[in-house]
Amino acid sequence: MLLRKRRARAGARARHAAERTTDYLDGRVPLSEGGGLLRKAFPDHWSFLLGEIALYSFAVLLLTGVWLTLFFHPSMTEVVYNGSYTPLDGIRMSDAYQSTLHISFDIRGGLLIRQLHHWAALVFIAALGVHMLRVFFTGAFRRPREVNWMMGVTLFMLALAEGFAGYSLPDDLLSGTGLRIAQGIMLSIPVVGTYISFFVFGGQYPGHELISRLYSLHILLIPGLLLALVAAHLILVFYLKHTQWAGRGRTNDNVVGKPLFPQFMASSLGLFFMVFGVLTLLAGVAQINPIWVYGPYQPDVVSTGSQPDWYVGFLEGSLRLVPPWETAVAGHTIMWNVFLPAVVLPLALFAVLYAYPFFEAWITGDQREHHLCDRPRDKPVRTGLGVAAICCYGVLLAAGGNDIIAHTFKISLNALTWIFRISFVVVPPLAFMITKRVCLALQEAELQRLAEGEETGEVRQNVTGGYSESHVPVDEETRYVLRARELPKPLAAPAADGDGGVPQLQRLRATLSSWYYGDRVEVQEEGAESERELER
Repeated sequence: MLLRKRRARAGARARHAAERTTDYLDGRVPLSEGGGLLRKAFPDHWSFLLGEIALYSFAVLLLTGVWLTLFFHPSMTEVVYNGSYTPLDGIRMSDAYQSTLHISFDIRGGLLIRQLHHWAALVFIAALGVHMLRVFFTGAFRRPREVNWMMGVTLFMLALAEGFAGYSLPDDLLSGTGLRIAQGIMLSIPVVGTYISFFVFGGQYPGHELISRLYSLHILLIPGLLLALVAAHLILVFYLKHTQWAGRGRTNDNVVGKPLFPQFMASSLGLFFMVFGVLTLLAGVAQINPIWVYGPYQPDVVSTGSQPDWYVGFLEGSLRLVPPWETAVAGHTIMWNVFLPAVVLPLALFAVLYAYPFFEAWITGDQREHHLCDRPRDKPVRTGLGVAAICCYGVLLAAGGNDIIAHTFKISLNALTWIFRISFVVVPPLAFMITKRVCLALQEAELQRLAEGEETGEVRQNVTGGYSESHVPVDEETRYVLRARELPKPLAAPAADGDGGVPQLQRLRATLSSWYYGDRVEVQEEGAESERELER
């Protein structure tokens, strides 16, 4: 009894202290107004965790990056190495390379932190890319999230630049080879290429200022932009509310899921520790970027079989596939085999990513807000375009290692290059057609499920000797999901104007709309709710 009274008094004192603290803070900051925010719902589905993995990998990058800045020297001053790694003893190298060796071999835990930083960078960019694919395939970029999609594309672009800058800082032979390729790309830009190269490198290549400039970009400018965009991106996610998969009770007007506090915060914190743990495990057992093997950078030496990190591997492949085309115009030589794959291709890629939400809205005429995710099979053309783009990237990535593949499998390098050139032209459209057919086939299979029900696996023989399989009706939840897809109708062909002609832009729009939504599998079931159609 006495113990119970003591517990009651302690609880009362704790509640009183909490009330006084809350009143004190609420009078100075909008504490009570944030209660609704803490109850904000987040859908509980694994696909929505991809963005969180990217966020937590970025947090690991910041933590390890701050630690590395305490020991790294961003200087190209030439020094003689006399450190712990005896194979390089007495070798001339830059101060940046020597400090990286010092971190790896002389600082306790330095190699672990270096590798943790590198693995976190790879996972961060990979998670960003997969998260963008999820957003694309589910249509989560549509109104009102076009601005958030553009922020995500900008984040991805900045992440690529940040990764390349950090990859180049140690000034080893591998990263120096990449910088030499980057300088060649700058020089390929007509008219202004030489000026850009002189400005970036501070004079003739390799110059003496590049590492310090990259260091400022890597630890200050680009991380600041990334932090600002991440914050703005998360604010918009909160403001616009989260997308969710279709299901009973889930509409465009609500969000069904875990409240932000405490359920979502608890599971999200657990995911953070899982990401941190997996990255640390990788850093401890999987060696990455062993710069001591490559040696210091020398402008007249190229490392054999050098490969960049995977996120810029597609540029390496594109450079290897374009034939040696060049044109001389007014005294200027345009190197198309460098300018097209390394300048035009990335600009075209990001231009398409920025413009796609507006392109799809234009050809469909859809101006509604969308908070329910599309299943990829329900948008065959969009899914086909995405798969074609992935296949295109895969071909270029594989082509970036054509020398390694040819050496490993004893294949002619010239023959393999032609195989990749043909694949780059043939594989993406083939993948588009196959993906579109598969999506339509899956829709037809679902239509059959709605009509006939689920198979039970029981086969019965009738009195005439025939066999039949029994079916049970599809459950209501599955029926709702199968019937929740939107099937917009293609835009009607425009009417002729006063002169008897048809505006070319409107004709193009109607043609694209017919191509985009012409092939369709209509769901028609007696007694079921009608399909939602877009308002024209």
